[in-house]
Amino acid sequence: MGSLPIHPSVTSFLKRCLDIAGGLVGMGLLLLLLLPIAIAIQLDNPGPVFYSQVRCGYRGQPFRIWKFRSMVTNADDLKHLVENEAQGLIFKNENDPRITCVGRFLRRTSLDEFPQFWNVLKGHMSLVGTRPPTLDEVSQYQPHHWQRLNVKPGLTGKWQANGRSAVKDFETIVKMDVEYQAQWSIGHDTQLILDTIRAVVLSRGAY
Repeated sequence: MGSLPIHPSVTSFLKRCLDIAGGLVGMGLLLLLLLPIAIAIQLDNPGPVFYSQVRCGYRGQPFRIWKFRSMVTNADDLKHLVENEAQGLIFKNENDPRITCVGRFLRRTSLDEFPQFWNVLKGHMSLVGTRPPTLDEVSQYQPHHWQRLNVKPGLTGKWQANGRSAVKDFETIVKMDVEYQAQWSIGHDTQLILDTIRAVVLSRGAY
């Protein structure tokens, strides 16, 4: 990763301003939704309201990501029992039995990811970037996969805006992440945010 030049999005003042503005709006919405979502999670499947996991961010730097819990409490222990329907270094299952009823709604509406606005404000993530991979995924990266980590991870990105969970091939995700880096601009980020909101409202490519 050290041989790659610094991507202009990483040092962009305007992008950081957009992240802070979006992060503050997102945190405001999060505070409004926190109590009803927490109650719904507890009534459906008692346990922690939040789920956290160490992910890899810019140039592989680890950070802790936060989400509303959308699976049963022992989901990680049950992962080996669920078939991976994706190809490559990602894990997806359209009918994952570990997802709770409330969790399925949270995922379909992307409400489960609202706590990540805190990650955006802290600077670990951006509103738009790449999907932050797990440590296990990165440990299996081939050299060309590292280029996708040359920007900050994002709440959304090109593949989420265009297909969300319907994209199941890791190499396709890598290609779209690299294309995003080549096409990056503040205007492009804004368009991807609008496309993502549209995809969420229409529940396109979500499960």
